[in-house]
Amino acid sequence: MLTRYRSIETCNIIQIKMYQLYGDLGSGSCAVEMTLAELGVAYSFRQIDLQSNSQRNPEYASLNPQRKVPALQCADGNVITESIAIILWLLETHSDNCLLPIIGSAERSQALRWLVFLATEIYPMVEIIDYPERFSPQSTDPESVRKTVKEIWRQRWLVVEQHVSGPLLLSGGFCVTDIYIAVLSRWAQQGNWRPGNIPKVETLSQAVASRPRCKEIWDRNFRD
Repeated sequence: MLTRYRSIETCNIIQIKMYQLYGDLGSGSCAVEMTLAELGVAYSFRQIDLQSNSQRNPEYASLNPQRKVPALQCADGNVITESIAIILWLLETHSDNCLLPIIGSAERSQALRWLVFLATEIYPMVEIIDYPERFSPQSTDPESVRKTVKEIWRQRWLVVEQHVSGPLLLSGGFCVTDIYIAVLSRWAQQGNWRPGNIPKVETLSQAVASRPRCKEIWDRNFRD
């Protein structure tokens, strides 16, 4: 079965591989799924309902001992976890893509810089915001932990905001980091705070959400 990369019209015909993506709506799997769609490779999506703790089922735990989403299973049985690792691996595997600037360019360095910043400085904080009791000493009010971490979360988003060229992260155009920014910005119940404080991130997110290959996935994950 053949397909074309769908991220740009001039990419070549390639032999596709089938992937199975495990994830849940509104989670980090959304960024992976939109990357798969932009690459134009075939995949199936299997929902792991976090609300019902489906990630703790033995079947899924055998794929990801961390019992978190996302996870990507390749046709040969190889399993990759951690959204940033999955995305970077996909870009390496389907290397004739246009989702990162050219190797060695200043724009590529910035795309990777902010991709890693999001993955290491922002992504991990959402678990603390959502489940502060897991990170609170017995003598500490979990809500005070949530409040403190949410303020740090906001400060880090303000840093990202300062480096968005507009309307996308890079002046040279769309890249995979835009997907990551858009998805992560929807988390932590910040809908009322975002428009007045990180308007460039909001514009970027709208641009990603309206892309033909991302729109259906975005609408399915973020119905607001």
